[in-house]
Amino acid sequence: MKFLVDNQLPRAVAYWLAGRGHDVVHVQDRGQGQTDDRQLWSSAIEEDRIIVSKDEDFFFLATRPTDTGKLLWLRVGNCRTSALLASLETVMTAVEQAFQSGQRVVELR
Repeated sequence: MKFLVDNQLPRAVAYWLAGRGHDVVHVQDRGQGQTDDRQLWSSAIEEDRIIVSKDEDFFFLATRPTDTGKLLWLRVGNCRTSALLASLETVMTAVEQAFQSGQRVVELR
């Protein structure tokens, strides 16, 4: 799978996903840390990437009736990076299966 990790998430999330064999880019590594959410969304769609974000704006974009983008919406609140990665570890297989089965929005609480 291909992911685009949003600005408010640490690069460690991108590294962790890459360690699972995914094609991952963090927006800061592309110089897009200040890029408008709609532009990032469009870029992700063009590149067939799943946005990984805590930002509710992406949820609104993802749920538009004619939209085709995909979102891994992390709703875990503020936590240490280690706790975030531990949460991902417990659900990532299910997340991957959900996207492979055609889900466009997967929410992690």
